[in-house]
This record gives sequence, structure tokens and C-alpha cells, in this order.
Amino acid sequence: MASAIFLQSSSLSYTFLPLLSRRASHPANLRRFHNFSSTGRLCLSEVLKRPPLMDVSVQAKRGFSSKEIEVASPSDLVFEPPLKIVEYPDPILRAMNKRIDTFDDNLKKLVDEMFDVMYKTDGIGLSAPQVGINVRLMVFNPAGERGVGEEMVLINPRVSKFSKKRVSFEEGCLSFPGINADVVRPESVKVDARDITGARFTVSLSGLPARVFQHEFDHLEGTLFFDRMTEEIVDSIRAELQALEKKYEDKTGIPSPEKVDTRRRLRVVVGFGKS
Repeated sequence: MASAIFLQSSSLSYTFLPLLSRRASHPANLRRFHNFSSTGRLCLSEVLKRPPLMDVSVQAKRGFSSKEIEVASPSDLVFEPPLKIVEYPDPILRAMNKRIDTFDDNLKKLVDEMFDVMYKTDGIGLSAPQVGINVRLMVFNPAGERGVGEEMVLINPRVSKFSKKRVSFEEGCLSFPGINADVVRPESVKVDARDITGARFTVSLSGLPARVFQHEFDHLEGTLFFDRMTEEIVDSIRAELQALEKKYEDKTGIPSPEKVDTRRRLRVVVGFGKS
């Protein structure tokens, strides 16, 4: 029987069912946005634990301050379907993402299109910059299947707390096709955000939903998942990253905007203290 994960907040109660369904846990489907290995997969007891949360500054040294974050104009949200996944090292993935203050039909259409491309690419989470739109918007569904689990839309999300307990998990990313490696993240987070109508809400996430959120939140801060990896882990995927850099150069005819060989690992990543 599939197991459910319940996410409680002061105003919301989400049930992701069935997170451990046959399809969601099938080996082929685990090699998606977050690729979780059999040795790294969280057991249900780990998923449901809620360690004490501690306050944390949302904007750390690396992150964008609230004064720097611009408000998106209608033109910033213009798009033409079908949306396409932006791959590393496209500079769009490092650009500042603007705050959304207009909640209209165009935004709803964008959200629908993002869910479409997420499901079509076997993903379980997607941020707006990953489809070329630099605004603070993410969508996800840990079940990874339309009509199964719970779809979540978070606009202008902000991390207010995170757990001291940290968990290592093998992740992948739609913007890094074919690359999977371990990333250490807090096991749970508390998030403030707006929904598709602009209404504010607060939700506490743990286990898989917390990891999906954190991965997508990083994208909104211009942080990529290999920024959080140890040098040893990066070395294990260096050839694959270099291949993506060469692919970008061959496609665009211009030098890669960043190189893994010259990267400087972030000491502090926004929202979660030391990486």
C-alpha cells in the first residue's frame, strides 16, 4: 500500500498521496528531477520526522537582498508555448529573478505550461528560470504524475526556518540532463509564499517535499545544485559538466559563461547557512 506524507501549516494541510506509489518509486522514474538512489532514499520514518527548527536569515551573503529584487513587469511574464528546459551553463540560470506582484490569467497560463513541461520531462519540480523566465515562481508535485499527489505553486517564496538535521540524498536536475550526485540539505523547512491568486500562506515541509522545494528555491536564488556539492562529488561529475559546457559553446558559438574547472564553491548559500 502506498504511504502518504502530510504537510501541516497554520493555514494549510497538504497530503501527497501516494508518494511511494509503484510509479513514483519505480527505478526508471526515480531518475528524474531528483534522482534518489536505493542507498540514499529516505525511509518513511525519516520522511515524517520533524526535527526542531531554528531561525535563519533568509538573505545570506550570496543571496539577493530585498532591495535588489525588482518587481516583474507584464513583459517579463510573456512566453510562447511550448516551454523548453534551459540547460547549464546558460546564464539565465544565474540571473536575478524578479518578484511577481501581478496575479492574472497570464500567470495561471504560465503555471499550467510549467506543469505540462515538468510532467512531460518526468520531473517532480520546476522553477521559472529553468524555462527561461526570470521570476520567482516554482511548481512541484513529488508524486511526479498528473492527477496523483498534490500540485503546489509557490510564488515569491521565502524560507523562515530550517532544521538542524541535514540529510544527504542523490539529486538530479532537469537543467543538468543525465547528471546525478549527492547533495546535503536540511531535512525540513518552513516557507512563506503566495499562491496563484496572490494569497499569502505558510507551510512546513519535510522529507521529499522539503528537498524538492529547496532545490527549486536555489534556482530562484541563482544557485545550482552542484554549488552545494563537495569537491569530491564535483570531481565525480566533472566530465559531464564539461560536456554540457561544450554543448553550449557548440550550440551558441560563444564561450561558456562559466567553467566547472574555475568554479569557487560557495561558502554560504542563501537561506540555509553554511553549505
